[in-house]
Amino acid sequence: MTLVQPPMLTHGGTHPARAFRMMVRDLARGSQGVTEANDLKVRQLSTPGSGVRVGDGSSVIRGASWGQGSYTQYNVGDAIVPVAPTGASGRSDLLMQRVEDPEYEGNRDPAKDDIGYFQVLPNVSATTTAVPAGMTAIPLARLDIPPNTATITDAMIKDVRSIANPRRDRRLYTAFPSSSSSLTYQDNKWHNWPGAARWTIAVPEWAVNLKAVTTFAGLRMDSANVFASMQQVIGTIQGQDTVIDDDQGKGVRRSTIVLADNIGVTAAMRGTNQVLYVQTYMSKIETGNLSVDGATSIVCDVEFNEGVI
Repeated sequence: MTLVQPPMLTHGGTHPARAFRMMVRDLARGSQGVTEANDLKVRQLSTPGSGVRVGDGSSVIRGASWGQGSYTQYNVGDAIVPVAPTGASGRSDLLMQRVEDPEYEGNRDPAKDDIGYFQVLPNVSATTTAVPAGMTAIPLARLDIPPNTATITDAMIKDVRSIANPRRDRRLYTAFPSSSSSLTYQDNKWHNWPGAARWTIAVPEWAVNLKAVTTFAGLRMDSANVFASMQQVIGTIQGQDTVIDDDQGKGVRRSTIVLADNIGVTAAMRGTNQVLYVQTYMSKIETGNLSVDGATSIVCDVEFNEGVI
């Protein structure tokens, strides 16, 4: 087979269903998964029982065969999916959203049968996170069910969804101190210093993860050896300590210090403005000073990433 004719959206042309599916595939950049963080989340029944519910949401499901394209489908309200009870042994089941297109597999009739549906695949490995090879489907949850159990609870549900094309938002914040500011307290305490390293940041409603890198270019040290720590803070979440261990004595010198953190975004932070700032700890072990001034550049690189919730 060569080029499929006519090209999409040619006036007067007749387009096969596969052409539309290939357009979905192209627009999704070949990815598959749920659309947004809370889409098709699997939970226990309102009154826990022998099944689970799949919530609102939409997804993109890539065909298992090349040239099949991708399917898109959405769910409105809770879909109830029955789950068989276990016997004397525990069991892991995989809950999937599956597409069974008779052009490629099976014999379902699109005029009367569900082509897209939720399916429970029983007796999978207890570490399974993906659908079997060759199947047009996406994984939603693994159900790890103890022996002699007929009631499924949230504790048994392992979320294995992924977002087809997760969003991310990356911004640079800069500061250039207009005058000298020194930290000379060798007191074994944390200080909100330097004051210039402080920014108010809008947290996207969809963010689940924050990567932040703050770089001090031209951080000044003088008077004696310096032993200190710096960390990034956003809201009330403290990042990892970065140690400054400088043994160059009394002379004035400058250095580049990099702080880097990977921080989970809490539900309370989403959709709010949060202050990201740097704090510094001056150890009594050494008596040298830290300073920022007009020769110091401070750059904060912030990236928010989307994930399932």
